[in-house]
Amino acid sequence: MFSSRLDKFIRSYPNFPKQGILFRDIMPVLGNPELYAELIENMVSSPIFNEAEAIVSIDARGFLLGSSIALKLSKPLITARKPGKLPGELWENSYNLEYGSNSLSIQKDALNNSHNKFAIVDDLLATGGTVECVSNILKSAGKQVIGLCIAIELRELNGRSRFSFPIDSQISY
Repeated sequence: MFSSRLDKFIRSYPNFPKQGILFRDIMPVLGNPELYAELIENMVSSPIFNEAEAIVSIDARGFLLGSSIALKLSKPLITARKPGKLPGELWENSYNLEYGSNSLSIQKDALNNSHNKFAIVDDLLATGGTVECVSNILKSAGKQVIGLCIAIELRELNGRSRFSFPIDSQISY
C-alpha cells in the first residue's frame, strides 16, 4: 500500500520548531525519485483537480508538489509566498500556526485572469491556518476554492474541520 511506503520515508522530529510540536518532514520522500514520482501520480489522480482551472501552491514545500502537479496537469501555477518574497501589488492575509503566526501573499496580476476555480496544494495540513489564509485571499479576489490536495494530514489537529471544500490527503497521522 502506498501510504505505508510513504510512511517509511517521512521523518518525525519531536520538539521542532518548538517544544511540544512533532514535525513531519516530507523532504526524504522528495529525495527518493521513485517514491516522489509515485506521490505526484497519486496526487494528480485526485478528483479535486478535475474542475480546477489553476493551482495555488503554498510556500515553500508546497511549491515542490504544486509545480510538479501543475506541469503534469498542464494547469497554471500560482504561488502563495511568505512576506517580502513577491514584487508588485499583492493580496495579503495573516494566519496563526500551532507555533506562531505569519502571512502569505499572492500577486494581484496572477489572479487577474480568466481562472476562477482553484485547487490548493501543500505538503501538510495541521491546524489549517495556512490553507485558510490562502482560501481567504482567493475569496477576497472573487475566486472559488475547489479543494485541497496534500501529502500529509495531521488528523489529531483537526484542520479539515475548518473547510467546506473537499480535502484529499495521501497519508494521515
